[in-house]
Amino acid sequence: MIAFENMKITFINMPLRESASPNTPPEGPAILAAIARLHGAQAYMLDLNAYRIKDEIAEKRGLPNGRHLTYREAENLIAQHLKNVGDQDVVAFSGKITTLRWQEQIAKVIRKYQPDTFLVTGNGLATEIKTGLFNWIPELDAIGRSEGDDIILLILQDAKTIKELGIKRAKRSGRLSSSYLGEIDNRSRFCYEGSRPRNLDSIPYAAWDLLESDPYGHNVLEDYIKIPTWGIAANNSSATPFTMKRSLTTVSSRGCPYACAFCYRGAQGERNYGMRSPEHIATQIKEYVDKYKLDFVGFPDDNFAVDRRRIKRIPEVFKEYGIDHIRWGTHTRMDEADERAFDMARGGCVYIGFGAESASPHTLKHMKKGGFILKNGLTPTKVDGKIYEFPTTMVNAIKNCKEAGIHANCTWIMAYPGEGLEHLKTSVAFILWQQEFWTRGNVVGTGAYEIAKDSVNKKMFTATAYPGTTMWKVVRPQLEKHFKINFNAMGEPVCDENFHNYVLELDDATKVLNDNNGAPVNFGSMPIDEFLQAREYIDSNKIEKILGM
Repeated sequence: MIAFENMKITFINMPLRESASPNTPPEGPAILAAIARLHGAQAYMLDLNAYRIKDEIAEKRGLPNGRHLTYREAENLIAQHLKNVGDQDVVAFSGKITTLRWQEQIAKVIRKYQPDTFLVTGNGLATEIKTGLFNWIPELDAIGRSEGDDIILLILQDAKTIKELGIKRAKRSGRLSSSYLGEIDNRSRFCYEGSRPRNLDSIPYAAWDLLESDPYGHNVLEDYIKIPTWGIAANNSSATPFTMKRSLTTVSSRGCPYACAFCYRGAQGERNYGMRSPEHIATQIKEYVDKYKLDFVGFPDDNFAVDRRRIKRIPEVFKEYGIDHIRWGTHTRMDEADERAFDMARGGCVYIGFGAESASPHTLKHMKKGGFILKNGLTPTKVDGKIYEFPTTMVNAIKNCKEAGIHANCTWIMAYPGEGLEHLKTSVAFILWQQEFWTRGNVVGTGAYEIAKDSVNKKMFTATAYPGTTMWKVVRPQLEKHFKINFNAMGEPVCDENFHNYVLELDDATKVLNDNNGAPVNFGSMPIDEFLQAREYIDSNKIEKILGM
């Protein structure tokens, strides 16, 4: 075991979508902090996403859930942290590609207060942009790609070597890891390639105690627990007919063996699927429930139900550990809502989020989802006086969930490449069919009808081309035309100012992107006026009007 008794490391989690309440604490950095502590380091966490400030500024901006910290407020938080705990040997950023703007600002703050710290960034942004990120955030010493469980110790070791010898002697010593790239723009740089631990049960649980007191003594973990993991109050494209008072999340599996065209899996193990055992999960849930008095646990996995054997064992294991009364929810594919849904329900599952994305066979094929969604054919269904052809797999998933006592929530994407208005209408019709299905048998006036109707998600993301996805390659001509993005001989985007500006625009998956001239961009096949009208109906909660377009 490598000892890092004299090393200090601070993990900083970047803010995500401002309009959504912060309901999922940053488990990735918290696990890395736990690993660092096991090896002797003093670990700390600052979670910039945990804050939603409700004041006049938030009210004027139309943010009922509150606003992010300002850059100055974030700087003050960091300065107070350093005053409390002292200089740090490593500062590690975590954030999706949507956090570029924040990372650029916070990197400058870190260099202002900690000019000699080893500054590294990981998670989605680093994984997707790779070493080109040094062009945009020159303050960085290193990036960590993919999963960080193994490379966090390499990062600490390199930082320790540099601390002890200085960078010049460290380079000559031969003690730096193979992740050392050499000098790039007059700074020594490192690129760590993470990989999957062989046994996920050997990974420690998240060090949530690090969020129990921020630099001002505020318990941000308690804030997370009080915000519903899913449901209308979360404002995160989920809806539920039930509520939860105290909830926490934990990932039970990593990676996804499938390859949907719009999805980038690099930061979570790509297509290399790995999972924790039911016993490992049950032990954690029991600890969480006992310590935090939870009434709900969320598993925000990309795909919880891949392995039938694990699903089959969950009810008996959860019963053995005395947690089968605890409600929980997760994400699966719709073709996995077969007998597995009933096994999950017996284990306490009451919520499944499905990445339906579209109900149109045409669009599903373009998304590379047609193989498993369309394998059972189509079911003609009348909605608003018209017959629509819905994938039978999707219809059965909703029906099976209702029979099992599980609430099914579908998320949607509009304006995917190749999608026309008639294809979008099929998705809208499926949403309206769900409302009719879930309200069937409820009596108007008791409130049950309204609750059931409102618990069907009607929000939609706008199809966005993220680097590294199949969709990114498909829309390359539009990227070159609208955003002037340049590509090298390997087909990868050049990290120049045009690409930089594009990534800065990727801060909210629901919004419409504007090109370099400020004009709205639509990657789908709808004319721009149709696209903008449909988007307006979705944003104003009048999605049914799309059927009349």
